[in-house]
Amino acid sequence: MTARTTTEAALAHPVRSLLAIYALSRLVAVLGLWVAARWYQTPAGVGHLEPGLADMFRLWDTQWYRRIVTEGYPVPLPADPETGEITYSAWAFFPLFPALVRLVMYSGIGFTASAVALNLVLGGAATLLVWKVLSFPGHADSQPARERLAFVAAALWCFYPATGVMVLPYTEALAAVLIAAALLMLMRGRYLVVAGIALLLGFTRGVAAPLGVAVLAHLWLRWRDDREAGVTPFGHDRLRIATMLLATGLSGIAWPLTVGWLSGLPDAFFRVQAAWGQRPDEGPFVLWFSWAWEQRGLLAVVVMVSLVGTYIALVLGRHGRWIPLEVRMWALVYPLYLFAVVRPITSMWRFLLLDFPIAALLASVVMRTSTGGRVVPHWRRRAVVVLGVLVIGVLTWSCALLPYVPWHVTPP
Repeated sequence: MTARTTTEAALAHPVRSLLAIYALSRLVAVLGLWVAARWYQTPAGVGHLEPGLADMFRLWDTQWYRRIVTEGYPVPLPADPETGEITYSAWAFFPLFPALVRLVMYSGIGFTASAVALNLVLGGAATLLVWKVLSFPGHADSQPARERLAFVAAALWCFYPATGVMVLPYTEALAAVLIAAALLMLMRGRYLVVAGIALLLGFTRGVAAPLGVAVLAHLWLRWRDDREAGVTPFGHDRLRIATMLLATGLSGIAWPLTVGWLSGLPDAFFRVQAAWGQRPDEGPFVLWFSWAWEQRGLLAVVVMVSLVGTYIALVLGRHGRWIPLEVRMWALVYPLYLFAVVRPITSMWRFLLLDFPIAALLASVVMRTSTGGRVVPHWRRRAVVVLGVLVIGVLTWSCALLPYVPWHVTPP
């Protein structure tokens, strides 16, 4: 069977094909975890002399999620006995994922198995939703190869270097499902569904701000389209839209308000986040520019700004025009939001997993000419090369960031 025939067969059955690709990517991710355990995880980080694959599922934030599932959130908030300052605690972690894990555990299996099984299912659902979002034709440039581009983008996203975190007991798989579902329902005009998803996101990840920008972009497009069609803007959807806007706004404060109410300290969530090193009050982007200057001076600052500028140019340029505008707004605002509020930390690699339009840009660059025209004839060979680089990235992330070394902390 030729490469062309194989591609045509895959596109003829996209759901089945994407799930097969997703399953293959999970094998690659587990291979990365095994290599990390076998050759990179030090015994000092796991407490015994022979680190194994099972140990990799108990490191870093997985310990906190396990504690939430088994012990709940601590009340009163843990504080330093000498200074009285709020210190590290489970309150920094959102509750929806551990609640779902607890539901799975009612089947009788343990925490790790329940969390991994849940994430495997959620990861497959996220892959299909990413494909559906990117193949949506509304508010984007006409692209005859849209279905093929969306398929390739979803397949490449499965091999994002930090994709291994979607196997571990982390929240990325759940967040990816909710974000992709929210964008898809938004573009379809299912505003009450978006409202419900936004509220769930409020108890999963702090992404209300970039999602809100995508919502506003959609409403601007809807207003423009209604005006051009000569109908009353928003028509009979005004109450649904108001509900969606209210829910999106509440999404950003739902968990902080809940933490404040349950703990008795109105600013408890932000004090816990500060204990973990997150201090957005110091100013947007300041910590990143300070870090870059301390690392390599002006050169590092120029490189960082150049990388961000290149990404923005791709999103707004010809390689991003086939992507629906609502999704482009997510792609534009979400990374900038991260750089504005998150301190310089290696966890940014996994945070950017939720910026799935990166895979769409990569697919466009791989498959199209430099002018953004027709798909190049040899795109399959280019895709295989890119896939090989991504697999190396998966192994690198697993081996360089996932192992816990007490004297050299680089959280995944």
